Amino acid sequence: MPGPRVLLVRFGALGDVILTTPLLRAIHRRYPDAAVTVVTKAAYAPVLAASPAVQGVEPLADGDDLRALARRLRAMHWDHRLDLHGSLRSRLLRLLVGGRWRTWRKPRLQRAALIWAGVDTFRPPVPTAERYFAAARALGVEPDGGPAEVHVTAADAARARAVAPPGAYVAVAPGARHATKRWPPAHWRALAARLRADGLAVVGVGTEAERALLPDPEVVNGFGLGLGPTAALLHGARAVVAHDSGLMHLATAVGAPVVALFGPTVPAFGYAPYRARGLVVETALPCRPCSAFGRAHCPMRHHRCMIEITPARVARAVTGMVA
Repeated sequence: MPGPRVLLVRFGALGDVILTTPLLRAIHRRYPDAAVTVVTKAAYAPVLAASPAVQGVEPLADGDDLRALARRLRAMHWDHRLDLHGSLRSRLLRLLVGGRWRTWRKPRLQRAALIWAGVDTFRPPVPTAERYFAAARALGVEPDGGPAEVHVTAADAARARAVAPPGAYVAVAPGARHATKRWPPAHWRALAARLRADGLAVVGVGTEAERALLPDPEVVNGFGLGLGPTAALLHGARAVVAHDSGLMHLATAVGAPVVALFGPTVPAFGYAPYRARGLVVETALPCRPCSAFGRAHCPMRHHRCMIEITPARVARAVTGMVA
């Protein structure tokens, strides 16, 4: 008997898409013949392209006609429809496709209570990757205790080898969508100098535009490679330093040890390194957290949450990872 046909929607962002992979793996293990199709933004489709748990990816580019996508999906038979995004756009897609959909409950009130009133009701905190399972209750699957996973293709590995320096290296990801999540450029330069003094090469990763956040000619340029080769480059690193960002989750999903820098956000929100070798570095301040996802400007105008995470402290964390 063929397995169930499952439609799963998670447009973005990168980290959120990666955190669907424990659920996708659980479905695949319970139903090896399941036909799972994921709808996501075209920019994030590469992280699912080689997954054995995904039969098809429906990439949605900016400006694409949602109605055309809905017509394609409506023409197919689905046993389960899972909306893991929960946005106005995903709700519109649900209406256009029709059928019964299942969702998960975002902890909006819990986040607001912690941000605005300092009341922590995340006891214990539940990782976002495990919250997704609520939408798939009818499939009878549970988290298996494993991390998120992204599979590296042979072509991506070859591209990464052409960039990677010989010997041991640490990958650093200075970018983040929101400015308040970003460590100061001077801190990144100081960290790179410390790591080189310890005999470790440093490779910068991220988008081509994020190269400007680490203008150090001695840092190996791994920027602008695309998600697949970047995943392969992270896989080969002895450790990865990143913000609370999509590349942090990508690093954990390929098995790299991670030092994660948290500033305006906190791990309780569900986005700490998931079931992986990871260390969160943060500074306790009464103004934290100030937002759920980061902001363009520090509301207190001092940005102490990131500035007071010193390069020396991060370097010690990395040294502990690679020892």
